[in-house]
Amino acid sequence: MGSRLGRMGRKLGEWIPPGVAQILAEGFGRPAAVFFHGVEPVTLDSDVQVNHHEAPVFRAIMAELQRNFDVLPVTLLDEALCHPEHHRRTVFLMSDDGYANTLSTAAPILEELELPWTLFVSTHHIDTRDRNPVFLARLFFCCMPAGRYEVPHLPALELEGPETREAMTQAGTACLHGLDMDRANEAVAAMVKALEQAGLASLIERFSSESFLTWPQVRELKRRGVEIGAHAHWHWPLNAAQTAAQLREQARRPRQRIEAEIGPCRYFAYPFGNTGDVSRAGWQAVRDAGYEAAFTTVTGTPEVEQNRFLLPRYGIGPDETHLASLIPLLSAGNRRLMRWQKELAA
Repeated sequence: MGSRLGRMGRKLGEWIPPGVAQILAEGFGRPAAVFFHGVEPVTLDSDVQVNHHEAPVFRAIMAELQRNFDVLPVTLLDEALCHPEHHRRTVFLMSDDGYANTLSTAAPILEELELPWTLFVSTHHIDTRDRNPVFLARLFFCCMPAGRYEVPHLPALELEGPETREAMTQAGTACLHGLDMDRANEAVAAMVKALEQAGLASLIERFSSESFLTWPQVRELKRRGVEIGAHAHWHWPLNAAQTAAQLREQARRPRQRIEAEIGPCRYFAYPFGNTGDVSRAGWQAVRDAGYEAAFTTVTGTPEVEQNRFLLPRYGIGPDETHLASLIPLLSAGNRRLMRWQKELAA
């Protein structure tokens, strides 16, 4: 979502007229997968609520998707991969994480527009209602009083004025991503302990957008036609920092939990999902857990010759108003995607 190629595509898409976009789709279009996270009526702080669209903008984005593309259920993925010439305007729509507002806010909009979609849930967070660890880290970086802080497994943190905090947030979360799950848990626990002294309870109440669905709510979405897939157990990368046991747990346990609570679980989406967030052992753990396909967040279009456990997706930006022009350009990322897939297969 934040890759340089994705940013270039967004800029280029803004300059392509709708008529030219239609020609591009007919001539160069391929099946594509796109995703969002949560949807809030109104967001309060864009530095903290980075995973949420505002409902009016989301409705407009989805209406554009409906007008310009054939949005199909992910169960037709193999048909689209095998016959891409018949699916130049096909889009598979997905949502990650499993925020409670996907039921309260996103689902009614998508039902009104008759758009099928897939929800990938992180089952630890459904089970425990624990907040996303990166959300807790962003709260720490954005809301703690100015000062110097020692957090286990991270460099000393100097939190100063607002102009430097976003840079510190980016650097701090990048360091956090490089940790294995156990050390990352220790770091986040230390941040939470510090936040408790700064009014964590009121912050959690203020940012209720970050609460997760319950299993009865996930079942309700399934009943209403939403495909339910896995987004790991704990929302953490399946990268080279994780042990083999951690990777197996992250891949197998969410499928087991979803099948126990909901029914068949056929698809997986990697948390974060960019090139540094998935290792060779990570995708192999997903393959060995029995999924039919898995999705990254690397830009491109799914092709039959690709590794079906490293398929590309495009993250829809918070003000994405040019999807009709942008989606036909996503195949430009396939060369980079294939290089990365080959590196992970070597």
